[in-house]
Amino acid sequence: MITMLRALPEAEKDARFSPFERVAMLPLQAQRRFIDSLPPALREELELWGGGARPAQQCPDGDWRVWLVMAGRGFGKTRAGAEWVLDKAEAPGRLIALVGATEEEARSVMVEGPSGLLACAAGGPRPEWEPSLGRLTWPSGTVARIYSAANAEALRGPEHDFAWCDEVGKWSSADAAWDNLMFGLRRGPLPQVLATTTPRATALMRRIAALPQMEKTRGRTADNLALARSVVTHFTDLYGGTRLGRQELDGELVEDVEGSLWPRELIERCRVGTGTWTCTCPRAESEEMGTRTSTCPPGGGSGTRTSTCPLCPLHSLRRVVIGVDPPATAGGDACGIVVCGVDAEGIGYVLADATVRGVRPEGWARSVVRAAEAWDADRVVVETNQGGDMVESVLRSVDCRLPVRPARATKGKAARAEPVAAFFERGKARFAGTFPQLEDELAGMTIDGRYEGPGRSPDRADAMVWALTELLRARAMPRARFL
Repeated sequence: MITMLRALPEAEKDARFSPFERVAMLPLQAQRRFIDSLPPALREELELWGGGARPAQQCPDGDWRVWLVMAGRGFGKTRAGAEWVLDKAEAPGRLIALVGATEEEARSVMVEGPSGLLACAAGGPRPEWEPSLGRLTWPSGTVARIYSAANAEALRGPEHDFAWCDEVGKWSSADAAWDNLMFGLRRGPLPQVLATTTPRATALMRRIAALPQMEKTRGRTADNLALARSVVTHFTDLYGGTRLGRQELDGELVEDVEGSLWPRELIERCRVGTGTWTCTCPRAESEEMGTRTSTCPPGGGSGTRTSTCPLCPLHSLRRVVIGVDPPATAGGDACGIVVCGVDAEGIGYVLADATVRGVRPEGWARSVVRAAEAWDADRVVVETNQGGDMVESVLRSVDCRLPVRPARATKGKAARAEPVAAFFERGKARFAGTFPQLEDELAGMTIDGRYEGPGRSPDRADAMVWALTELLRARAMPRARFL
C-alpha cells in the first residue's frame, strides 16, 4: 500500500495527505534523517494537529457561513470538528453550540469520545467539563454547550458565535433544530457553523448543500491512512459500489429521483451477492486460458471455490447478449456497452459494464468485440437510430464474424425501459455485482420520460435495456383461428 502511494504525483500527495502521512511514506531511514534535520519547533508541530491534519480536514479560507464536511465513516470528521472548535475557543468570551443527534451522542462523541474535545485538548488549554450542565468552559472564558437536535426548542433563544453540528444526516426534527440554531447564530463579526456528517438523502442535507456561502469538503474512509488497511479492504470487499458503500464509505449523497423506474431500494433488492472465486476458463479477461480472480455472483452466498466458468454459480447461463448504444458524435458521448445473460430458469443478469467514452467509432467497436470474446456472447444488439447501417459496418470491420443484430428504436428511452424495469420488480432480472455508473443512470430514468441522472443521456442504461429486452422479451404465441 505504502509503495503504491509513494508512486503518486507530488501534487496529488500534497492535496490528499497530511505532512505526517507524507513523512510516513518515506523509507524508514529517510524518515529518521528528515525528522532529525528539523528544528525542535517544527518537529513538535509535526506531531500535533498541524502536522497530522489532511488538507480535507483543515478549515477552508474565506468568509463562509457554513462548512459541510460530508465524508465516509472513519474519515476523521469528529477530529476535524473538535480541532476547529478548539481553535475558535482560544479567543475570549465566545459562545459555541455543540449539537448532536441526541444529547447522549453529543456528550459521548463530541466531548468525551476518543476524537472529541477533551481528548484533542490534551496538548493545549483544557476546558472544564461539567457533565451535569452539558457545559465546557475554557480559561479564556469561552463557553460551549451541548444540545440535542431531537429537542429543537432548546435551540430557540440561545445565541452563539459558532456551532459544530455532528451527524446532521441522522437528526430527527432536523429542519426545526437547524432553523432555530441558525436564527441564534448571530454573535460576533462572522458567525459560522461546521456540519460534519456521513451523508443521507434527507431534506436538511439537500438544504445545506444548496446554501450560499457554503464550503463543502468530501472524503472517503480510505483517505485515512491511520485506519488498518485490512479493515478498509474488508469494508470495500463487502460494500464497495453498493448504495450503502457509496454513502457510508465514499461519502456520496445518493438520492432517489421522484418517479424513478429503478428506485435505489429496487436496485439493492435485485443485487446478487458477490464473493471471490478462482476461475479457469478461456472466457477470462485475458484471451488466454488460465486462472483469474473474479467477483462472480455466488448465488446469494460468498466463498472461494474453483470453477470452469467465469460466472461460477451462474454456470447455467443459456445465452449472453451485449447491448450497445453508440454515441451520436464521433469521439464525443459515451458508447454504452453492457453485458447481460439469462439462466436456465429465465432469470436475466447484468454481468458487466464495458462502456467507453471519448473514443472514435473504431475504438468503441474494438471494445464491443473484446467484450463479446471475453463473455462468448451469442449476440450483439446495437441501436442504429444515430448511424444506420454504418454502425453495423463499423462493428463488422473489426470482426466480420461478430453476431450483430441491428435494432431501431421506435419508442422513447423511458417507454422501452419500463418493461425491463418490470422484470426487476418481479424478480426476473438481477444485478450480478455492483455497477455504480450504470445504476446512477437507471435511477435517473423516470416513468414520465424525464432523465435526471448524470450526463446528457443514459447511454449505459439504454445498452442494458437493449440486451435484457433481447433476452427476456416474451415470445409471441401463434393464435389459433377457428372457422
